[in-house]
Amino acid sequence: MNPEFSDDLLARLREAFQRTRYDTDGVLAALGGAAHAALGRGEPELAFRASQDAGELGTLIRLLLLGSAEPAAEVEAALAPVPVADALSAGLLTPAGESLRAGLDVRPHGTGDTPANAGVAGRGEQGEWWVISDLDSDLLGGEVPPEHVLGVGHASLSLVRATIRRPVGTLLDLGTGCGVQALHGARHAQRVTATDVSSRALALADATFRLNEVDVELLRGEWFSPVARRRFDQVVCNPPFVVGPPRVDYTYRDSGLAGDDASALVVRQLPAFLTDGGIGQLLASWLHVEGEDWADRVTRWLPAETDAWFVQRDVADPGLYVGTWLRDAGIDPSSPEGRAKAGAWLDWFADNKVQGVGFGFVTLRRAEVAHPTIVCEDLRQAFDDPLGPEAAGWLDRVAWLQEHGDELLETRFRVPSTVLLESVAGPGDEGWETTIRRLHRTDGPGWQHEVDEPAAALLAGCRGALPLSDLLELLSFAHGGSAEELREAALPMIRELVRHGMVEPA
Repeated sequence: MNPEFSDDLLARLREAFQRTRYDTDGVLAALGGAAHAALGRGEPELAFRASQDAGELGTLIRLLLLGSAEPAAEVEAALAPVPVADALSAGLLTPAGESLRAGLDVRPHGTGDTPANAGVAGRGEQGEWWVISDLDSDLLGGEVPPEHVLGVGHASLSLVRATIRRPVGTLLDLGTGCGVQALHGARHAQRVTATDVSSRALALADATFRLNEVDVELLRGEWFSPVARRRFDQVVCNPPFVVGPPRVDYTYRDSGLAGDDASALVVRQLPAFLTDGGIGQLLASWLHVEGEDWADRVTRWLPAETDAWFVQRDVADPGLYVGTWLRDAGIDPSSPEGRAKAGAWLDWFADNKVQGVGFGFVTLRRAEVAHPTIVCEDLRQAFDDPLGPEAAGWLDRVAWLQEHGDELLETRFRVPSTVLLESVAGPGDEGWETTIRRLHRTDGPGWQHEVDEPAAALLAGCRGALPLSDLLELLSFAHGGSAEELREAALPMIRELVRHGMVEPA
């Protein structure tokens, strides 16, 4: 049975949260930095202790964030003016003897900044919300149900950080779940549409949107069917991308399609729902199959006239992958059920010669050129900056190359101040000898490129004064070799460095 929240109940709940300061700043102030960080690591004891001195806010923290059973009178006071009977009826609370527990996960979520362009009036403009979802397996004390609606997890947060936040007219959140991508989208899109196949997910997302006074169009159906024949300026999608046998144990993670077919389906179909120049971004998984390059695999998914950037953030061993997703659903991998599910999963991997499971981000653009750009690359190093601004810059740089790609020799380039040349030297017959020269961009994802001595010398001359052709002529005199040979070697390198923001037109 799906929860039902009246507008009156949500208005009262919003009033209670505002009165008690049950928001991201209020919770952090009540718990302190150490306890808040420990809670994020799944270590709640410090938060339990800190919340004891936080009054009604502390009651809400223990009730809604820590899963504690709290005395009914204290819950009633903390949630005032919400009638406890109404909260019980809606499924927000559940009885626990003479105490009350949370029946749903309701937690603050914010961006920590202010919007450059808010598309919808109301609380959502401030980038501060409350998100309603189902309790996770830890708070349930066991396996989650098949219709479980996932809250704001690491995957959804990574997509939030990877999404481009430029103003758009229309945005589609495909497979909205608890609605977190649509909340963030409402800050830069004038109109937001959210879809899901799960009626429970739509019910909780609808409650989240109304609680935060954010206007979102909600539609139910599989994949793109609810928005047939419509186009959007931007599409974001956190699909059920878990790979394995074609089954649906949990709607939040399983598509019923075999292997990585769910990710392939979204990549194939998404560009048709974009306006000209529109952008799609999604999380995806792909199989690493024996004898096949993963880049070749995902490239085959693409329709024509689509710029695409596949960024692989991780590759998981099949055994580790299966164990991780079993635990995510609240199943002990050592239990009889866990062993049976793991065995069937691993058998499928073995039968299909799967050596690993890749995971990462996909950025797509409905291209307006005859020869779109497709790049697949690894980005497995740690970095703190969000990927969204980098994705926007990548698309800008690709568009520049598509327009000016035939004019590179006439272009004056410069190396940004954020790019350094690192040298590694080893002992040689005549002292220290440079063995590695590495170009390193110190901002964004921290791209690195190894270069040889002539390339380093060429880049040293990229100070915006001379066109590339003149620099290559000078390099041919200094290092030997014909200018034509140098051009053939330099142009692919320059294109790649431009895409990575390590060389730019002056």
